[in-house]
This record gives sequence, C-alpha cells and structure tokens, in this order.
Amino acid sequence: MSAAGDSGGDALYRTMGLVRIVELGAEGRAVIEYEAGPHMCHSGGVVQGGFVTGWIDAAMAHAAIAMNGEGVTPMTLELKISFFAPVRPGRVFAEGWVERAGRKTCFYEGCLKDAEGRVLAKGSSTIMLADRARVEAAAKAATGGSQ
Repeated sequence: MSAAGDSGGDALYRTMGLVRIVELGAEGRAVIEYEAGPHMCHSGGVVQGGFVTGWIDAAMAHAAIAMNGEGVTPMTLELKISFFAPVRPGRVFAEGWVERAGRKTCFYEGCLKDAEGRVLAKGSSTIMLADRARVEAAAKAATGGSQ
C-alpha cells in the first residue's frame, strides 16, 4: 500500500526511513517498520521527536485505511505523543490500532517500539475520515494542477 500512490509518497517514505509495512488488518490495525538513521538525530544521538511523532501518526493512519478502505484519507484532527525513552538509530516498529470507530470521526492509538519490543513512545489521535477523491481534487486545485 502506498499512502499517496505517487512519487511524492515514495519520497516521504524514504525521508521517514520506511523499511516495510509489516501488517495491515481490516480490524483497524497496522504495524510499520522503519530504520532510524543518524541523520534523523539531534545532540546525543537521539532521534528528533518529529520523526517519532510521524511514525506513530503514519501507523494510526494506515490502520484507518486498512479498516475503512483506500477510498478514505485519514485527516489528523488532534494528536498527542508521550515520549518514554530516547529513540536511537536502528530498527523501530510503529503500531496503530482503532480504539473507537465512528462514521466520520474515529479515535486511534499507537506506539513506537524498538527491535526488542520496548515501548519508546505512545500516541493517540482523533482522525476524520475524508473522501480521498475530494482531498486529491482539492490538492490539485490548490497547486494549479501540478499534483
């Protein structure tokens, strides 16, 4: 599954260090494997929190797509991340799952684990399920058709 289905999505995945999508469950669950690189770190060799947040957010969005189909674009309305331990370069696994699903607004949770299964960060999100065709048409209109 490609979140964007185009080279823009591929570039985003490369920037985020995507290794593979491990699991996409129709019950509203996703697991994504990433490679945290030294180029993602600030002082002390700690991965910058924006990457951690992005990984958990992406897992929750993929869980929403897995549950609701490719015709939706999950739009994050609210996002909260709690950091428990420093994330260091190496393999990490972002997990996302549905907590409560509504028709248009859903609640997801997620976490980031290291290769040994230790939870490094947790997150929760309120997600609005938008019609993908409408989102893509709006993006195309906003960029003058260059999307």
